[in-house]
Amino acid sequence: MKTVLAYGDSLTWGRDAATAGRHAYADRWPTRLATGLGEDVLVIVEGLNGRTTAYHDPTIAEERNGATILPTLLATHQPLDLIVILLGTNDFKRHTGGGNAYESKLGMQRLVQIVRGFDYVVGDGPPDILLVSPPTIRRGNDPRIKAMLDEAGPQSQRLPDLYQELAAETSCHHFDAASICETTLVDGIHLDAENSRRLGDALVPVVKHLLEARPPINAMPAGNA
Repeated sequence: MKTVLAYGDSLTWGRDAATAGRHAYADRWPTRLATGLGEDVLVIVEGLNGRTTAYHDPTIAEERNGATILPTLLATHQPLDLIVILLGTNDFKRHTGGGNAYESKLGMQRLVQIVRGFDYVVGDGPPDILLVSPPTIRRGNDPRIKAMLDEAGPQSQRLPDLYQELAAETSCHHFDAASICETTLVDGIHLDAENSRRLGDALVPVVKHLLEARPPINAMPAGNA
């Protein structure tokens, strides 16, 4: 069995902007991905509302800095074949990532460094990495989101190119979520159930290809990349 870690924020958790709750389990993109991959692949879901790539949020109790918690999750879930990282939207809050797309690239770069440099004790090295640039932020109807993410839409449009650049620089892989789905106008940042399912379905062939190209863990040379 191969193992995939889905690492993200509220899009991965399954936030439903229309109800302020959570999408049905079957409608969340990691569930659709797992269903499409079949029983021979385990998809572990680690989604947290408000999670950033590598920036601290001092306004909340839980640890939302993706770089701080990632080593613990790598240790918890090892060995892994692939980690799918869908983060960046929350970096556009002025009190976290500062609102600049380039800072999201820097934060994602730090996550790649952590995955590649972690001291794995189970398996033979780091998993492959698929960077997923989040869907473009739109001007929604939620006044709280407007206040936090004012003018973030143009910056979010830069993320696909920046993440693609990072993937090329670090020998990772990239998928542009904006190419297949769009955020709901309820708040401009989350996915409705249809678009969440669409994202999961679109990732199935991408992840299948990456897993098929990866040799079994016990056949790879030991040590970190």
